[in-house]
Amino acid sequence: MTKFAITAMTEGLRRELREMKSHIRATCISPGLVETEFAVRQNKDDPQKARDQYASIECLQAKDIADTVLYVLGAPPHVEINDIWMRPTEQTN
Repeated sequence: MTKFAITAMTEGLRRELREMKSHIRATCISPGLVETEFAVRQNKDDPQKARDQYASIECLQAKDIADTVLYVLGAPPHVEINDIWMRPTEQTN
């Protein structure tokens, strides 16, 4: 639900910016499972559980998200990329 709320808020902001003729672009990037320290910290009593969580599929990496940000920033001035959903190929939910 949180990702949808952020997407809706970004769309509202984008529309306000367009009405103001500001030429400021707004993009929402919604990544799926990214390998971070989150699982390690969440399962600090069971480090193996954290490792297993990320070993089940090939997760997105921080570089994947950074590359997407660079792609959005590199779009020509007349192109606005509104919403990107990215997930690991094997992610099911």
